[in-house]
Amino acid sequence: MQYFTNDFLDFFKELSANNHKEWFHENKKRYESSVKNPFLNFLQDLFEEIKKHDKEFKVEAKDCIARINRDIRFSKDKTPYNTHYTAFASRGGKKNKDIPGIFLRFGPEETGIMGGCYMPPKEQLIGIRKTISSDIPKFRKLIRAKDFVAKFGGIVGEEHKRIPLEFRAAHEKEPLIAKKQLYYVAQREPELVLSKDLIGEIMFYWHTARPINEYLTKAIQNGVR
Repeated sequence: MQYFTNDFLDFFKELSANNHKEWFHENKKRYESSVKNPFLNFLQDLFEEIKKHDKEFKVEAKDCIARINRDIRFSKDKTPYNTHYTAFASRGGKKNKDIPGIFLRFGPEETGIMGGCYMPPKEQLIGIRKTISSDIPKFRKLIRAKDFVAKFGGIVGEEHKRIPLEFRAAHEKEPLIAKKQLYYVAQREPELVLSKDLIGEIMFYWHTARPINEYLTKAIQNGVR
């Protein structure tokens, strides 16, 4: 099924050149018919597919879509609207990033598919590091899996310059322990959103990422006990 037309991409291309309230309000109906409603329909169907494989996934699509309005309170860039549409699909929904899931970003520059732990708090990061340290070969097997490497490349994220003493020995064996963010990114062509097999394509990424997400979820729980 094709959820989006070319106008989904065209809308954001034009918004990039006219990022102000007057243009947006003039194109509000277009936004709803070409962007907002098709995206909700797509996400609802995607979630139904996810629920077939994950019985704990019970969030609603409408609760996982980010607003198109940017938070400009602390930004030098005062343009009011995002030039892409995003959603975070996890058991916790967009308001709870503690549970790893898949983050989707559809726009005219790329179709982004991301996941993992972007900014885990201290307790969760300790749990992740403890879990990795306890069985480094298991962690490496997951991040070096053929499909994961082919789709996402590997784990990325910023690193701490100073490693806590209890993790220094493990860090010598596995440098990724230094990371304060552990996430992964796939960048596809923007035209992917026009595919009639969009659900199938996204689900392939979801299945590929699932072992890493399950591992990180258990590791996080290890840190908050």
